[in-house]
Amino acid sequence: MWIRSYSKVFKNLEKENIWQIWTDVNNWPKWHGDLEYCKLEGDFAVGNYFMLKPKGVKAFKIELTHIEEGKKFTDCTSFFGAKMYDTHELEETPDGLRLINTLVVTGPLRFVWIKLVAQNVAESIPQEMETLVDLARS
Repeated sequence: MWIRSYSKVFKNLEKENIWQIWTDVNNWPKWHGDLEYCKLEGDFAVGNYFMLKPKGVKAFKIELTHIEEGKKFTDCTSFFGAKMYDTHELEETPDGLRLINTLVVTGPLRFVWIKLVAQNVAESIPQEMETLVDLARS
């Protein structure tokens, strides 16, 4: 198993604003600079899927696997021989709102998908988090 996690505390940030942006999957390209499009049909609910199309590569089908309303969600991308779980979490602290993003890759061919996808995703998280927060504050 491969795990990478990034978190940062932000002052003067409403968790409801972040949650609203997270659950508006079709507008993720506004804060994910590397996306061509993201398309969710139906509700933001466990078991539902969305299509995520990074620039320059084919679209991926991603399943919503866990949701704690207003607090946390996990999605899962299934690759040949591996799965990548991406958890987004909000935590209220005395110093502000902590945003946490954790990637987990499992499976016998995880090493392939870590090199092809997961490492790039992990490296983009800090900048995407800043863009997300700017969007939430505007």
